[in-house]
Amino acid sequence: MRNRLRATFLATSLLASSLLMGTVVTASPAQADTADTPDLAAAASVTPTLADRLAAVKVAKTINYYPSNAGWSAMWTNFDPVAIDADLAEAASLGATNVRVIVFPDAFGYPTPKVEYTEKLRKFVSIADSYGMTVKFTLFDWWSGYSEVARSVSWVQAILGPYQDDPRVIAVEVKNEFQPDDTAAVTWVKQIIPAVRAIAPAMPLTLSVDGGTGAAGMAKIKAALVSTPLDYYDFHFYGNSERSLAEIRKAQAAVSPTPIVIGETGVSSSATSEGEQAVYLARVFRAAAEAGVGSVAPWTLNDFSAGAIPSQSIVSTIPAQYTFGLFRADGTAKLAASVVRTAWTTGAMPNAYLNLGFEAPANELTWKANQPAAGVGTVVTGTARTGTYSLKFAGTTRTSSGLPSMRTAPITPVQPNYKWRAEAFARGFNATGVTEISLSWFDENGKWISETTSNRLPVGNTTWTKLVVDTVAPAGAAGVQLHLKSADNSGAVYFDDVAMS
Repeated sequence: MRNRLRATFLATSLLASSLLMGTVVTASPAQADTADTPDLAAAASVTPTLADRLAAVKVAKTINYYPSNAGWSAMWTNFDPVAIDADLAEAASLGATNVRVIVFPDAFGYPTPKVEYTEKLRKFVSIADSYGMTVKFTLFDWWSGYSEVARSVSWVQAILGPYQDDPRVIAVEVKNEFQPDDTAAVTWVKQIIPAVRAIAPAMPLTLSVDGGTGAAGMAKIKAALVSTPLDYYDFHFYGNSERSLAEIRKAQAAVSPTPIVIGETGVSSSATSEGEQAVYLARVFRAAAEAGVGSVAPWTLNDFSAGAIPSQSIVSTIPAQYTFGLFRADGTAKLAASVVRTAWTTGAMPNAYLNLGFEAPANELTWKANQPAAGVGTVVTGTARTGTYSLKFAGTTRTSSGLPSMRTAPITPVQPNYKWRAEAFARGFNATGVTEISLSWFDENGKWISETTSNRLPVGNTTWTKLVVDTVAPAGAAGVQLHLKSADNSGAVYFDDVAMS
């Protein structure tokens, strides 16, 4: 469980301010439970405009959120304001300025929400505000009643109406991961968007797409909504982070000139490693900055404990879905939390996250084995150029597909014709075969283009020798991998102090 004393300290020391209006008041978690519905007294007195809110959306430091022990609809059925307060204090400490909250019709009551649930929503908005965070609403998740337009509108009026002029709420996602090939869904959304605009004319509206639908799906949505356009598009990115710049630019092109945000992104730490999860987010933040996308929202703040995801969701049966969090279920921070804090507070993305000196803990490994049947590099002590650890290959062969290697990819996105340099120090003990480093280039679809190799380490016994690749990214390049290779080696080779720029 998060440190409650820290939550209280943050609550009383942070400023709860209107991001849009510049109005500043001090607030605390206790105040979050005392205001009258819809708590407009805590909001700024000046009515926000659509332009104000949209400007805030485009730069929001948004966190996706459920409590670690109550995911999805369970957040509302097992509502715990004390746990939410502590969690949002933690999010604010990372630099978050906005939190996305998903409102489920079945949980809240449809088409007439239950008063106890609208009160829970009011409390959530107030708690977020006490930490200087605005809120985005996502509506109509786990819902497909597309023939019920009038009932849908009635439900939106009850949920959204109290917040139409509340600057603490900056946007509404009408439907989570909308499916543009669902004819009934498209027919429904064409009617619901004008109705939502009538309820909240100054509220930016969006739809999100899932990772599989991607840019092509966004283009379909834009084409279908020519007469009822959205204010911005919400891109959920779970693709290959090494080529994330190319994917983000595809999404931008699909809906241009309408802006986009990255409303969900991340990777499961149990499906990869905590190090790879961190580097994945670092690459996406860096690529988004390069593309001019100012809002990237990690999925999600917390890992989930056993039983936290409602059993009616297929997600509950997928182990990897429990470990996308920046924090473990016990409240301790993963490396990913450091990445997000750095992105939101300094904007820098240092290569240190890549573990180029092999000094990071085992659970923060970012290097992956290539051609492992022919040999795998292992992190060892005893023969380091600097620090304590180095990467060792011994007794390697090769396969018909290539040489065994350990590989990683840079945080900086790849663009054609940009200069790249990679280097590593290698040392051999009775080394044989081929020891080198290389840069392998890939296009936007992940197709291999070419490889640039370094000088080779001499066979036999050597001192620490620098291997260098100095080159230019080829035409069509959208991704690159750095490989540390040692093949046909009956002796041993150590790598250390890798650099890439």
